[in-house]
Amino acid sequence: AVDLTECKAKIFEYVESRMSFIAPNLSIIVGASIAAKLMGTAGGLTNLSKMPACNVQILGAQKRTLSGFSTAAILPHTGHVYYSEIAQKTPPDLRKKAARLVAAKCTLAARVDSFHESVDGAIGDSLRAEIEQKLDKLQEPPPVKTVKPLPAPIEQSRKKRGGRRARKMKERLGLTEVRKAANRMNFGEIEEDAYQDDLGFSLGALGKSRSGKIRGPVVDSKTKARISKTLQAKVQKQNNVWGGSTTVKRQIAGTASSVAFTPLQGLEIVNPQAAERKVQAANAKYFSSTSGFHKIKKGDT
Repeated sequence: AVDLTECKAKIFEYVESRMSFIAPNLSIIVGASIAAKLMGTAGGLTNLSKMPACNVQILGAQKRTLSGFSTAAILPHTGHVYYSEIAQKTPPDLRKKAARLVAAKCTLAARVDSFHESVDGAIGDSLRAEIEQKLDKLQEPPPVKTVKPLPAPIEQSRKKRGGRRARKMKERLGLTEVRKAANRMNFGEIEEDAYQDDLGFSLGALGKSRSGKIRGPVVDSKTKARISKTLQAKVQKQNNVWGGSTTVKRQIAGTASSVAFTPLQGLEIVNPQAAERKVQAANAKYFSSTSGFHKIKKGDT
């Protein structure tokens, strides 16, 4: 076995010395010693040129049967190409990729050498330059991301929603009567302090109007439905609610009656709403929201 190993070493030395003539392009890529080992393992330059790149990559890989030992140090699929100069000078995380790349170019160089073309090694130089260029590209740091400012927003006029849904929403989000009364303050009136301290926080006109209404619907003049004046007059007439059993209005006591007792004629049926109707007619004429302007002549006083 020792004699055989010595003979093998002599053959490798001789082949290394003659590699510049046998395979100049392959020697330029991986070196004379690695090229001789590849040729010796493959069984000649012709057999090496016929092999695919994936098989060239694992030429010279040692099969280790470490039963029971740690397998952390075993590098699978690493042959002679992995220990070439180009693959070893790359960073450890890129060595397998570099070995794959070198094996692909070694196959092309071996095919060129098997046909005795490019004796001066020009193709080998170009293939090695391609390998180094690709490895440099892999080791380049990523480009720095420039922080781009946000573009100016395009202010487009949004469509204003109208209709019943928008009106209802404004009524929900509008000021309630309670809040309006709390915000309202009477002029020249000493307010009572709600918190009994010197902050001067008062409830405004809340609870002073004695209207009896806690909360009323919020009506906005801009969003309320527009109705004609005749319809407004009809609605105002319908709102005049009368009493249940009597013909008098709800604001008057329920015991009031249209039958009055006079000392001269006894029982007499009168109209207690005559005075009220006169006032209502005057209000409807001058202070109604539906009536227009009246032209008053000089004679009318």
